[in-house]
Amino acid sequence: MNWKLIFQLSLFGLAMAIATVFVIPSKIEPLFWLAIFFLCAYLIAKNCHEKYFLNGFMVSIINCVWITSAHIILFQAYIANHSDEAEMMTKMPFLLTPRMMMLITGPIIGIISGLVLGLFAYMASLMLKKQA
Repeated sequence: MNWKLIFQLSLFGLAMAIATVFVIPSKIEPLFWLAIFFLCAYLIAKNCHEKYFLNGFMVSIINCVWITSAHIILFQAYIANHSDEAEMMTKMPFLLTPRMMMLITGPIIGIISGLVLGLFAYMASLMLKKQA
């Protein structure tokens, strides 16, 4: 595993964590993630020699830590800029606070996105091998 590359690519997650709190609305956030995933998949395929899927998966797991932490720490700003999410949180069970719900759903989303990025990285590695 290329831990240096994994950490460097996870900095996209840190940037998105802050950008999604203050700048990027939820409706266009997936487009940013798609571009980031394509770039990360290419860079993983280009700079790693094995375990492409696992490297991609770990990038998303670390992204999940960045994003979940930022959204919990900057919760008031996040909610102020995301009215749809604020409304959704009013409909959730009273057993969980909104921050606790973020703490639970963040890793689930991280795992799912890790599977996607891992698959993208693996597919990119196959495409780059074909071209060589």
